Amino acid sequence: MDELKFSISYERYNGLEELNESDKHLCLQARQALVTSYSPYSNFRVGTAVSLKGGQVVLGSNQENLAYPSGLCAERVALFTIGATYPDAVIERIAVTAFSADFDIEQPVTSCGACLQVMSEFERKQASEIVLLFYCLEGPVLKLTGIKSLLPFAFAEEQLLKQKK
Repeated sequence: MDELKFSISYERYNGLEELNESDKHLCLQARQALVTSYSPYSNFRVGTAVSLKGGQVVLGSNQENLAYPSGLCAERVALFTIGATYPDAVIERIAVTAFSADFDIEQPVTSCGACLQVMSEFERKQASEIVLLFYCLEGPVLKLTGIKSLLPFAFAEEQLLKQKK
């Protein structure tokens, strides 16, 4: 048996004022996306802003449905919009934020496993890593590069391509 360890590196900022201008602007756009969240059941709004190479920004917000789990997370709303509208685009950065009127969110909210898997597919497709910014309104921001930092054992196409012997 081998015991292996996994660790990640990330940056933690105390607030938006510590970010460079482009990261700060992307976080503010994610905050703007909260307005279009349809979340009457959880009252948990999530907004994301995805920056594409060339400057285009695509927003997404979570969309709930009374028939759980028919809704969709903010990240996948934006990513699937990019896949359908800009199929050859290269994603450079993704900012994610959240808000609830029911409780205080004191730390950045990270993406769920399904969203990370979709992000992983985009990284594989474009052959370059994506920078992630997890932004807590009026609080800290986490910044890391590469989806494998959060999903090291992502399902990959190589697993589908193995030939039968």
